[in-house]
Amino acid sequence: MHPIKKVFSLISLFLFFLCLCSGCSSALPSSDPLTRTGFYLDTVITINLYGCNDRSLLDDCFSIAEKYENLFSATIASSEISKINQAKGKPVTVSEETAALIREGLRYCETSEGGFDITIGKLSSLWNFSENEGVLPDKKDLAAAVSTVDYNNVILTGNEVRLKNPDASIDLGGIAKGYIADKMKAFLTENGALEGTINLGGNVLCLGPKSDGNSYKIGIQNPFHEQGSILAILEVTDESVVSSGVYQRYIRVDDKIYHHILNPSTGYPYENNLLSVTVICQNSVDGDGLSTTCFSLGLEKGMELIESLEDTEAVFLTEDDKLHCSSGIGDTIPFHPKNN
Repeated sequence: MHPIKKVFSLISLFLFFLCLCSGCSSALPSSDPLTRTGFYLDTVITINLYGCNDRSLLDDCFSIAEKYENLFSATIASSEISKINQAKGKPVTVSEETAALIREGLRYCETSEGGFDITIGKLSSLWNFSENEGVLPDKKDLAAAVSTVDYNNVILTGNEVRLKNPDASIDLGGIAKGYIADKMKAFLTENGALEGTINLGGNVLCLGPKSDGNSYKIGIQNPFHEQGSILAILEVTDESVVSSGVYQRYIRVDDKIYHHILNPSTGYPYENNLLSVTVICQNSVDGDGLSTTCFSLGLEKGMELIESLEDTEAVFLTEDDKLHCSSGIGDTIPFHPKNN
């Protein structure tokens, strides 16, 4: 693995600081969880299960991750997404899962008014933040890549996908982790694992209430500080906590930071006074889509969107280090700011 890629992956594992109280049933003699960590979808995945002694459930979860990586990854040549991108505008029949995820992606493309766009593939490939050691893309190349970004070029009919622009390229990286986390949670719940956490590179999904009645305590990372330095703690039970931030993947050129949340209309990272957006909601796929969508919309419009949604809350962090919370934070979602 490329050393830069490895560093970013390890960083993503600790985007959130998890403060987990013990919560074991008699099925497990100690408070230590069953745990496993692996690397899929260019990110580190960690699963912790409490009150469970069936390690095969962890193995099955990582099989789920491998299955979906082979469907959704734009860098695996045999994946369904790669087949769409290589089809030069011809229709491609895909699985129900791939069609469902593309449909979810298109929904957030519309919600964000194109600020989030799943046809950003050529643009994100140019920046290549996972392996970029500090080189800006050529301006002409950026302009050419921007011309291929338009989610309206994706024609989805049932399980058939076609790109009207044969040069367009789909990248589902902005929403795939949430979809997979939800699939893992559904599998675990169906098989009796009711307590624990699923962490896909910082997308944290909590399984049910704790057996001791306590909430899961999820910390919001202080950007550009050492891991474990947190700005606030959220208390959740059965929700997903997902954050999009400028500190997750970036390069520094001439003392300027270029982060991975790209503006499809300019080809460059968003510059809108935001450092991060953390979304708390039921499903991780929505948290994934909303966190990036709200970042693209900016503080005012992003907060308006969150306030219009049921059972959804968010915390925005601006460049002046101020936290901006939706109306349910501190009420339905206990919230504890920290001093670092």
